[in-house]
Amino acid sequence: MLHKILKIVALILSILGAVWLVRIILAGDTAILDSADLQDSLVTPFIYIAYLIFAIALVFVLVFVIKNLFTSGSSLKGTLIGLGAFLAVVVISFLLASGEETPMRDGEVLSASASRWVETGIYAFYLLALIAVGAMVFSGVKKLAK
Repeated sequence: MLHKILKIVALILSILGAVWLVRIILAGDTAILDSADLQDSLVTPFIYIAYLIFAIALVFVLVFVIKNLFTSGSSLKGTLIGLGAFLAVVVISFLLASGEETPMRDGEVLSASASRWVETGIYAFYLLALIAVGAMVFSGVKKLAK
């Protein structure tokens, strides 16, 4: 029953999204940029449809993740270990980041705090990529050793 309801909701949202997309394409970029009325009547509903789809997907992901976490204890333990490792990478990245005020192209200035968080994200990406490559190399070497 739930599967049928979800299929119907997905179909309705798909049709609504397609209709608004066609309306936006037919109106054209310059007409939409020049007219606030067209922005309100065409773009705003399309954005709300996207928000609705995102919210539905987020709710389902959270529900199923939480449901699966508590079905077995080892799953919860593994998830908490992974979350802790990820938080450790973020903390290490934050400690490595310096964060200085940075002038941007549009004349604005990025604050030191915002700059530090951007640098933290970059360092976290590099650390996670390094860990992933290391894990693949380790796995490959371990397979060859067998």
